[in-house]
Amino acid sequence: MENIGIFDSGIGGVTVLKEIIKVLPNENYIYYSDSKNNPYGDKNQEEILKICDDIVANLLKENCKSIVIACNTASAIASSFLREKYNDLPIIAIEPAYKMVHDYSYDKPTLIMATKGTIESEKFNLLLKKYNNNKTYILPCVGLADKIEDGNEKEIKQVLKLELEKYRGIVKNVVLGCTHYPLVKEGIKEILGENIEFFDGSPRLALHLKEILKEKNLLNEDFENYKNDYNLENKIKFIDSSNDIKKEKRFFEILEKSSKK
Repeated sequence: MENIGIFDSGIGGVTVLKEIIKVLPNENYIYYSDSKNNPYGDKNQEEILKICDDIVANLLKENCKSIVIACNTASAIASSFLREKYNDLPIIAIEPAYKMVHDYSYDKPTLIMATKGTIESEKFNLLLKKYNNNKTYILPCVGLADKIEDGNEKEIKQVLKLELEKYRGIVKNVVLGCTHYPLVKEGIKEILGENIEFFDGSPRLALHLKEILKEKNLLNEDFENYKNDYNLENKIKFIDSSNDIKKEKRFFEILEKSSKK
């Protein structure tokens, strides 16, 4: 049985997996949560490359036919290296959806929320330079992904208020440049306003993954075994690098909740 491997520095990549399942419901998945090395944003490039290389090697042992990098920091720093090393393996990488602002909402003030590691990366800065609408604010949300990972609602609200209050009434677009951030959309809207438009790269990544798998004849076409109410835990193997049982429980709770929306 072949799988699609997905990895993130924690459980935030569940927001990417949710979108992938929508377009590829009859695939099997291995989700690797690297909480042992979280957060990636505090590490240098060499460390991140080594971590990501090790994860891909482990996922290949799990018979993965494709890899999804569901972490913006890992994507920005390691995707080119991994594609060059594993050149026969389809590797799909998330990135901040800033180009979508350029395509659909160019003239509106925009806030990019991302980790420090993503913002400092060459890949991100090339993206920003290419599509800059000159009305863009860059916000390194230090510690926010960790709070979301832990699920402490009180602390999440405190961080959001501290980071976002100054942008109230100013920005109209918000680019969610970390896969954890879609989990707190409602909290962001509470501060910035209900009319905020979010830009998230996950839906496009999912469609791109499907196109690549189809092109390489790697799609699972066994529709007979698929049911709309299938048990997600039977389709997804969850691995956490620190063997934290609480991570797995929270991961499936979020995935089950989001799959019903």
